[in-house]
Amino acid sequence: MFPDKNLLSFYFMLLLLRSCTSTSVITLDKPLRDGHVLVSAEENFALGFFSPGNSSRRYVGIWYNKVSVQTVVWVANRDNPITNTSGVLSLQKTGNLVLFDSQKPDAVVWSTNVSNLLGANYSAELLDSGNFVLHQDNSNKGFLWQSSDFPTDALISNMKIGVDRRSGLNRFLTAWKSPDNPASGSYTIMIDANGSVPQLFLYRNWEPIWRGGPWNGYGWSGVPEMAVLASSRFIFNVSYVDNPDEVYLVDYLRNASVLSRMIVNETTGTLQRITWQEGDHKWLDFYSAPKDTCDHFSHCGPYGVCNIYNVGEYECKCPPGFKPMVPRDWYLRDGSQGCVRIQQGQICGNGEGFVKLTRMKLPDTSKAMRDMNLDTKACAKLCLKNCSCMGYSAADVRDGGSKGCITWYSNLVDLREFSSGGQDFYVRLDAVELAKYLNKSKRFPGFLKILFIVLLGAAILVLLGLAYWFKIKRTKGKAQRKQEEGFFSSNSNNLRISVNDTPMGDEVDNLRTSTGDVKFYYLSTIIDATENFSLTNKVGEGGFGCVYKGKLENGQEIAVKRLSNTSGQGVEEFRNEVTLIARLQHRNLVRLFGYCIQKEEKMLIYEYLPNKGLDCFLFSMTLLQSSFKHSYHYEDEHHTNFSVKIGSDKEKKYMLDWGKRYNITLGIARGMVYLHHDSRLRIIHRDLKASNVLLDAQMNPKISDFGMARIFGSDQNEETTRRVVGTYGYMSPEYAMEGLFSIKSDVFSFGILLLEIIMGRKNSTYYVENSVNLIGHVWDLWGKSKALEIVDPALGTSHEREAEIHRCIHIALLCVQESATARPSMSEVVFMLCNEISLPPPDQAAFILRTSDKGLTNTSSSSVGATSANDFTISTVEGR
Repeated sequence: MFPDKNLLSFYFMLLLLRSCTSTSVITLDKPLRDGHVLVSAEENFALGFFSPGNSSRRYVGIWYNKVSVQTVVWVANRDNPITNTSGVLSLQKTGNLVLFDSQKPDAVVWSTNVSNLLGANYSAELLDSGNFVLHQDNSNKGFLWQSSDFPTDALISNMKIGVDRRSGLNRFLTAWKSPDNPASGSYTIMIDANGSVPQLFLYRNWEPIWRGGPWNGYGWSGVPEMAVLASSRFIFNVSYVDNPDEVYLVDYLRNASVLSRMIVNETTGTLQRITWQEGDHKWLDFYSAPKDTCDHFSHCGPYGVCNIYNVGEYECKCPPGFKPMVPRDWYLRDGSQGCVRIQQGQICGNGEGFVKLTRMKLPDTSKAMRDMNLDTKACAKLCLKNCSCMGYSAADVRDGGSKGCITWYSNLVDLREFSSGGQDFYVRLDAVELAKYLNKSKRFPGFLKILFIVLLGAAILVLLGLAYWFKIKRTKGKAQRKQEEGFFSSNSNNLRISVNDTPMGDEVDNLRTSTGDVKFYYLSTIIDATENFSLTNKVGEGGFGCVYKGKLENGQEIAVKRLSNTSGQGVEEFRNEVTLIARLQHRNLVRLFGYCIQKEEKMLIYEYLPNKGLDCFLFSMTLLQSSFKHSYHYEDEHHTNFSVKIGSDKEKKYMLDWGKRYNITLGIARGMVYLHHDSRLRIIHRDLKASNVLLDAQMNPKISDFGMARIFGSDQNEETTRRVVGTYGYMSPEYAMEGLFSIKSDVFSFGILLLEIIMGRKNSTYYVENSVNLIGHVWDLWGKSKALEIVDPALGTSHEREAEIHRCIHIALLCVQESATARPSMSEVVFMLCNEISLPPPDQAAFILRTSDKGLTNTSSSSVGATSANDFTISTVEGR
């Protein structure tokens, strides 16, 4: 029987202790050799030689002694490792501490560069604070050298980060290159003390990527969470010092048993506050920055204000009196050029003043000035006297924001508005724009009075209504239950449904909890709105079920998507669609009003779009001439034969001229940009096709059907699934064949849809003599420079916008390239659609050959993708 694993570890530690010294001091006659360690007096920290991760190189470092996972907090020779185990750390008679390879004693690997008088007694000691210090004669007057003055990637308790203005010593953190290599990485956190107002910066290769801002008394202006921590008894206490001698930040742990440190992480490119959890045996992330788009330095350019909570809108906006420098760039979600004054050149003169912006992160203070003797009123006067002053704010907000004054004298950069926290910032306006702003402000209080009166009256009416409702509740409820307790007959399909407005228990409760403001509708309400799902109100049908038009009691028109039991869309897909659309708001996404779920019935209630789906206009049914003189015979995609009169569905296609098709294309692309990049969640739709694009009365497209959609993290690029869902003919090859999907999977589907819009034919039903599908046919014509032959005949033979159509074909082929990495992003697609720029040639498109009527066969060529001739939604295919 083998010994217990923990017991073996204990025996190993005993053997290790026998062979290693455990003192905390290095003296002239007792150096530290590789294989030995120093341990602080209370055994909090250890110092010795180590090899990080899978590396064999040797470094001298300090680590937590009581943490089960070795966690190094300081490295001496981070950029100059020793390649063997012959390292020695020793004291010289001059007081200099040196590290060298005993096989090469003349080559110094690292040293403290301390030079003092001979004959003194020197010693180097590891303190319980984790600081490794150099003494002279055990003096308490100070240290000749200390490791905390030269930090690596970690800031631990009682350790400073900042600048000593007397000596020029700058203490900053630089990330490890990798977990296996402690050499200096590309990310650095440092207090910039060059200007009048010091501020915290995170650099990448010494280019700023995040700014904590100036200190406002509670914390950094760009980290409002610090104000909350400062007002509560949290695990650590932060102290900031700024005087003529030095500027630094230091934090003290309130509880010595808690282990917490601040690090710069090369892998994530962030500044992190992490805390050790012994029970989980891991470090937990407490705070990190940058954490969102608005955290990135100058994301919205000069004078631009970033707010990540602008729901359904671009996060960048201009303050009052300003406008975008390049409006087109802002429309394309690029605010890097920032804002400019509406009345340029009129900032200095009579009548100018300031507009208060609340909950703000103060702008870059590199060109700002600070005077701690002025209050906010004196600060405003000071700024007005100088025509170069762009704005002002309080330097210290602990006393209501009235202490100290900061004034800015250049472009206001890196402004951000928080949902809570932050501080007031006053931006300077010229007389004209200030007057406009004040006039709006004066009108606002009157509006509030009217609103108050209306709300008060409404509240009274609600109370009276509730009293009346309680009075008649029993009588009305009894009558309604009697009316609904039986069955009703649907004259659309002779189906009888039990009407009992009792939701499906826990399933609905859980759904209600996750849907927020989306309304739950009772089945009786939907029955009344759709007139018992009558045939006259039926507006569409698909593999998922039927769609009915309805009208609620308040007159609101709705579309009811009633899922059939055989649709393959279960509770999870239903829940996904409800909870997802509830959190998305964009003009090119369909609006969800609510849902109904009862027993086997699952329904989604949308805004009613009178023009139905894009497919109803785009794909006129295959026209087959019959023997009838005044009628034609049609065959739909499911091979169902029926006859109609001339001039019904076929006329719809002719309503889509190229201008409308182009606008529809652009709208779909913008909706996808919102899903992929601009929404609070990164959404992969996974089922983008013509039937899932609805058209409103003005033919504006709205993307629908999010039952198959997936949410990605902000830093997530792709995911693999064994459950491939979507529609054959629109799936990217890597998704259909391997279950690998990403935003580029949606780009592929968009490319297919764009080709269908241009051709007026469906990918999965388009075949010609060479037996390839739509993509293969287009790719063949593109190679022959005959791409315009694919254009829908319904657009006519004279194309005034041939160049634009040709560019759209080019963009579509870029989207359906076999390599996912080669495909453009949807934001790049929008840019290409809106600008006449030079486009790169497309690589091989992804398509497969149809070898027989029985199925599709993958060719051996690397160009073959994963399209299909079957146009139905699938939800159970297993990806490899």
